[in-house]
Amino acid sequence: MIYLVFCILSSTGIFVFFKLFKKYDVNTLQAIVVNYITAFICGITLYDGLINLGEIINSSWFYGAVGLGFLFILIFNVMALTAQTNGLSVASVASKMSVIIPIVFGIIVFKESAGFIKLTGIFMALVAVYLTSVRDKDNVILTQSIYLPILLFFGSGTIDTLVNYFAPDDKIPLFSATIFAMAFFIGMGVLIFNSIKQKSKPKFKSIPFGMALGILNYASIYYLLKALRVDGYETSTVFTIINVGIVAFSTLVGLFLFKEKISKKNWAGIFIAMISIIIVTLA
Repeated sequence: MIYLVFCILSSTGIFVFFKLFKKYDVNTLQAIVVNYITAFICGITLYDGLINLGEIINSSWFYGAVGLGFLFILIFNVMALTAQTNGLSVASVASKMSVIIPIVFGIIVFKESAGFIKLTGIFMALVAVYLTSVRDKDNVILTQSIYLPILLFFGSGTIDTLVNYFAPDDKIPLFSATIFAMAFFIGMGVLIFNSIKQKSKPKFKSIPFGMALGILNYASIYYLLKALRVDGYETSTVFTIINVGIVAFSTLVGLFLFKEKISKKNWAGIFIAMISIIIVTLA
């Protein structure tokens, strides 16, 4: 359970930092690149085994990690743009409604249980995600940039599914570090290209923000994988609890930190979220 709590806290922190990027005029791409090299260092530091480059390249999970690195840099930018353009709540609901993708994958591919009580809890979780995140003022903004939440939905769901599928049980820090290294190299290439094309200069304030984001980013992946490897916890259960928890908690953070208004629907969503977590856990 402690892994689930830490994953929810660190993942919510990512959304908060994306919101702060706009407030403090932080260059999003620069901060994201710094974030990935920081996350890579975290993974290498926490791995207590010998690092053999040849062994990594020949491992069964290497090419999956390379593909995930590309998706990470792409979807992280989409997540940041969604939070800044459509709002924290829309970014949260778009990425967390994507929980249905790894849940379905787990039930079909891993042959996980799909009893009536569990499916009821999952359905309630999806309802809770919507009710918790819906905002009257977001509706107009959402229709203007509808492609961003859609991309975030499918991208986040694909990442969650592939991370769980490829991650080796005994080399989680090394696997995570490889993903972040790939994302860093790709992001660095894009950053250099944009700097030459747009003649933009680096913003040094992006460094501390990126480093803090990198620590949270690594923690979110690490604790997610640790939770998925706990005996007795199925993929559908873990993803449901974590995603609903993030949406509910990020909504409360938006209320107290960013003074976002919470309607009766939002409070109802938070209440249903708690009930759904209990049902899915007991199921």
